[in-house]
Amino acid sequence: MTTSIYSFLGLAAKAGRVKTGEGVVLDGIRNRTLFLVLIAGDASPNTQKKFKDKSSHYQVPVYITGDRQRLGSSVGKESRVLIGITDKGFAERLMTMLDE
Repeated sequence: MTTSIYSFLGLAAKAGRVKTGEGVVLDGIRNRTLFLVLIAGDASPNTQKKFKDKSSHYQVPVYITGDRQRLGSSVGKESRVLIGITDKGFAERLMTMLDE
């Protein structure tokens, strides 16, 4: 993941379009208020599977990328394993950046 993606994540966080934490992200998936879920590459296999399965069921795009330290610092927090994006525009731009 390039630096510009982390910068864009920071911008989304400043705009209040980011949710973090297992419970909050899980609720966002279930309530269909998230347009994208990012999982840290160093998350446990169980966490990765749980959120990939849940995201797939609710048709929320999910990417495994970066590591917990980098994801957390990009949104101004300590380490974060899960990040949910609540804005469709931010989510679409991030997916484009991640697919490049």
